[in-house]
Amino acid sequence: MDWNVNTGYKTLKEMESKSLAVVEATTTILPDVQPIAIGPGASENDPSTKLRKKALTSVYLKYFETAPDGKTRKCKFCGQSYSIATATGNLGKHLSNRHPGYDITVNVASPAPQSVSVLKKLQPKPHLKVPYMELDHLNWLLVKWLILASLPPSTLDGHWLLNSFKFLNPTVKLWPEDKFQTVLCDVFTSMQEDVRVIVDQISSKVSITLDFWTSYEQLLYMSITCQWIDENWSFQKLLLDICHITSPCGAAEVSHALLKVLKLYNIDNRVLCCTHDNSPIALHACHTLKEDMDNQKMSPFYYLPCAAHTLNSVINDGLSSTKSIISKIREFVLKMNTSFEISQHFLKCCNAYQEGTWKFPLDASPRWSGNYQMLDIVRKAGKSMETVVRKYDELLGSRVLLNTAEKNAVNIMHSYLEPFYKTINDICTNKVLTIGLVLFFMDHISETITACRDSRPSPDWLKSAAEEMATKARSYNDQICNSFTYMTAILDPRIKVELIPESLNCENHLEEARSHFIRNYSTSHFPCITGSYAVHDLEDGGSVSFAEEIARKKRKASMSSATDELTQYLSEPPAPIPTDVLEWWKVNNARYPRLSIMARDFLAAQPTALAPEDLFCSKGDEIHKQRFSTPYESTQALHCIKSWMQSGFKFKYKSTEIDCDRLMELAITTAAESSMAGSDNKQKS
Repeated sequence: MDWNVNTGYKTLKEMESKSLAVVEATTTILPDVQPIAIGPGASENDPSTKLRKKALTSVYLKYFETAPDGKTRKCKFCGQSYSIATATGNLGKHLSNRHPGYDITVNVASPAPQSVSVLKKLQPKPHLKVPYMELDHLNWLLVKWLILASLPPSTLDGHWLLNSFKFLNPTVKLWPEDKFQTVLCDVFTSMQEDVRVIVDQISSKVSITLDFWTSYEQLLYMSITCQWIDENWSFQKLLLDICHITSPCGAAEVSHALLKVLKLYNIDNRVLCCTHDNSPIALHACHTLKEDMDNQKMSPFYYLPCAAHTLNSVINDGLSSTKSIISKIREFVLKMNTSFEISQHFLKCCNAYQEGTWKFPLDASPRWSGNYQMLDIVRKAGKSMETVVRKYDELLGSRVLLNTAEKNAVNIMHSYLEPFYKTINDICTNKVLTIGLVLFFMDHISETITACRDSRPSPDWLKSAAEEMATKARSYNDQICNSFTYMTAILDPRIKVELIPESLNCENHLEEARSHFIRNYSTSHFPCITGSYAVHDLEDGGSVSFAEEIARKKRKASMSSATDELTQYLSEPPAPIPTDVLEWWKVNNARYPRLSIMARDFLAAQPTALAPEDLFCSKGDEIHKQRFSTPYESTQALHCIKSWMQSGFKFKYKSTEIDCDRLMELAITTAAESSMAGSDNKQKS
């Protein structure tokens, strides 16, 4: 999505006139160097020829400008003046010490005697003007690079990096580390104001998710993300902030930090639900926050555990029994990923044994995606793996060979986890993951675990693992078994009452859902009905008998119950599972005008505290490394700005938009023009 928050922005033309101006630098030929006659009339023994040839070895002179009076020379880079009698060697020392990398075309450190072919290239040439970009542009491009790579400003504080830039352009000046840090903070503040404007315009209830992690500095952080469904029935997601939780990092500190952010964005009285990452501190913080909101008689507030973290924990319990086997397979895969020879031999074996096609590098992540692929390799390409290990025994070692019992264990575990694989794949690829759909999946997972635990053919080690898995699944079910999850589930037109888990489906929850709908989303339980039940005047002057009044009330009540939006909605069969939930409500909005308002609020509640693919797939490894390695002073700004840019917000510094794409275009254009200029220069010479 692309936010059109343009207030206070300067136009691109204004920026180009100030900070994006392209200035021109003039490349000059060597000063004071006369052309040498090389031809039939020239002699190598001619003294004048030798004298002029010796003068050409002073390649440093082109970097100095001779004064009009002919008494001094001035450095073109820094302006320092030298007497005209100063030895050219001293001029070379000045360039080497003050402007390292000043010339990438000449080896200044040890100038070699010029050959005839080189002398030909030093013939006089016309002056050529080559444009170059304003040097601050480089710093802005580096700021964006730091943000997208989640790297701290200290990354640029290196002598070798600066010299590398100076090798390309001696006039390059990078900002100091503290300025990069200051700019990051200013960009964060500017963009945060734009985020506040968008959040303030939300017309429905919102839901939030909390995710916690600890950095290398042993500091606890909490990310707060806001979700809602807009008027066009599009799901919106926006990171609000990343907070450092102060010591002692208890529930009170977490709830205080959370409430501070909610008040900053003016949504403290609009939050319907909070989904946390299952950590004890998050659970206690949500409980504390709910008590505070209830005491202040604010709107109802609910909190839920993360289904993705639960499912991940359940699966890890199952994999624990084959952990040592998976480690062996991973070691084999890592060797293949780093050796082209071994990987190609593996592919040839797979082709010969008809054991499928594999794309390198293979996923060796310790997350679910990688663990399942480790099982997949043995299950589908066991012969190829064994052949490769035996061929490269010295490099791989026989330790990675699996015995018969280990292969059998892999096959059993692979078959057992196949329903988990399909479930996770659906969860990660679902366009809008609703609580109702996740409860449907989790109910299926619980049934799979129970079937394995109660099955006689299942080995004891797998039954033991299944028992631990069942314990965590039951704990999750106990936490989500409430009226809020029931209401959210039945508002998913694919789930309704028919596909809701049996443990959640009870008459009390239905009555509470109806009561909540009437109390908060309906002006009257029985809407005014006109038409066939309108009052008609009678022949006796319009008076209505008492019996007729009673009959009309009963008929009206009966019709009201049948046409009540919630009752009518639930009386229809569920929509097919592939149905786009938000599109369904967009189409049926007119049929259920009040119930659709409730659906907008409740369907925004998330079943997971983070995107499932960030937890189950190798993408999560990169996110974890970035979070772990970012220092305290940069964590909030770097991660928030990166998320906001990915959400479509403009990259702003104070009140000015920084068009980094335009800066990059200028850089590419400048490089292309310089390259063409150099090519033309060579052709003319």
